[in-house]
Amino acid sequence: QVQLVESGGGLVQAGGSLRLSCAASGRTFSTPVMGWFRQAPGKEREFVAATTGSGGWLQYADSVKGRFTISRDNAKNTVYLQMNSLKPEDTAFYYCAASKVLSTTALRFSSWGQGTQVTVSS
Repeated sequence: QVQLVESGGGLVQAGGSLRLSCAASGRTFSTPVMGWFRQAPGKEREFVAATTGSGGWLQYADSVKGRFTISRDNAKNTVYLQMNSLKPEDTAFYYCAASKVLSTTALRFSSWGQGTQVTVSS
């Protein structure tokens, strides 16, 4: 089992930046793929970004390409999501997740954090 704890959410003005962190503990070697998802009120959870331990596999949702960057520090078992040029439509609850397989589908991610709120004001 892998435990995930997110941090770094908050309120920011449009055009601003935030960096989310996700600290992993437990059997992290069993879930090499780390990803971020988000869910806005009244909407389904959607994929944001994902990567493997080596960083050789990187995936981004079209809506965040060029603005968000996912990275990880394997020594610290931490994955980050750097979010730049934030827009009001990026407002959502952001979740960190871990998967055993290469996927951008939420159902394939077996471990989830509690989430952190990101609010972008216009």
